[in-house]
Amino acid sequence: MSHFVVENQSLCVPRQSQSQGNNAVIAHSTFSTTLPDNHVLIQLDRFGFSANNITYQLLGEAPHYRYFDFHPAPESGAVNPKTYGLIPVWGFGTVLATSHPKVRKGDRVYGFFAPTKYLLLPVSTTDISKYAFYVPRPHLPEDRRPYNQIIRCANDPLYDPSPLAEDLTMLYRPLFWTSYWCEDWLYATKYRGATRILISSASSKTAFCLAYRIKKRILRENLDNIKVVGLTSQRNVDFTEQLGLYDDVLSYDDFERNPEFELESAVELWTYVDVSGNEELNKRVFSFFSSTGSSLKASIKLGMSNLSPGNSTTVDKRSPFSKSGADFASTTDMEAFFTPEWLAIRRKELSAAQIAEMQAEAWKELMVDGKDWVKIQRVNGPDEVLKAYDIVSKGKLGPDVGMIWSMWDEENDLKKAKVGEGKL
Repeated sequence: MSHFVVENQSLCVPRQSQSQGNNAVIAHSTFSTTLPDNHVLIQLDRFGFSANNITYQLLGEAPHYRYFDFHPAPESGAVNPKTYGLIPVWGFGTVLATSHPKVRKGDRVYGFFAPTKYLLLPVSTTDISKYAFYVPRPHLPEDRRPYNQIIRCANDPLYDPSPLAEDLTMLYRPLFWTSYWCEDWLYATKYRGATRILISSASSKTAFCLAYRIKKRILRENLDNIKVVGLTSQRNVDFTEQLGLYDDVLSYDDFERNPEFELESAVELWTYVDVSGNEELNKRVFSFFSSTGSSLKASIKLGMSNLSPGNSTTVDKRSPFSKSGADFASTTDMEAFFTPEWLAIRRKELSAAQIAEMQAEAWKELMVDGKDWVKIQRVNGPDEVLKAYDIVSKGKLGPDVGMIWSMWDEENDLKKAKVGEGKL
């Protein structure tokens, strides 16, 4: 078996527990390896990066999520797995070398990777099919299985090899399925009996994909009594309105003073879905509904899109599947939606073929309906990636931009490393 010397570059961020601020670095590391049995060496070609990845960073050490435990940081000077973390990213790569009998060299793959040039990963000997193989991570809870899956593009019914389709996949696939299954979960209780769905951080992809799926349901099942209302910052109101996915869009600055919203809040039944993770905003929302005498049937935590690195946050994780709709008085009473938990329930109710058919139909619709929602912006090379990370982490990226990053310089983007004895 060939021996490799791999020269790697990785975007690493300080662990919050180390109190080092948020000075991200590009770590240069070298590892020498003869592939152990049942391993793959993957070259990461491109990956998407958005506020969702910042959420992964913020929850990197949170006990229930542990996103830094999927791919350990390299050993490189002051950088090591105890002081730094690798933010998980969704991206495409190529299998450069393999010691697993059922994984082929040259395979195109998509998965939950890291912002790096190369990844050396173990592959399960039993959890493998023509559609995907899995990275065994016994140190993580069993419900992380969807994150351990590496999809084999050649047999993926959702895969389209065109550059635009790959870009949209990296931007939307992980977020879209969160929104898709959240809507499926909410609909299982008829949106908790609500006639109005209020969604915060309405300009974020998770939020507007949720609004999109609710509107699809409304059209498909003639639920004309249900309306979707978005809450967003004043600077993002125009973008959010132009999406055409909300019946109304309100600004964080003055939603309490909107006469129409005040009237509706008093006469309609509401479910609030919080995608922003902003506790002060949530308190204002609850106070507003309380003052109008409205019936808030449910309050859901779906994301933390408005958080930024360096801010301390306490994650209150409660199972969302044991509590029905009720009036909520504070943010601590909010239910938290977590996709793997709901999928585990749905897999007991639906066959794998049924779930695959549902997802294939939804994905095909999204590729048509959502292709113009954002403008694609490519970032190539470690230095440019570091600059782009600074922009995203400080909340300076507009919602109309979808970022696709590569640790490879632009001129090398199509020059894939050749595998053999020696140096990569």
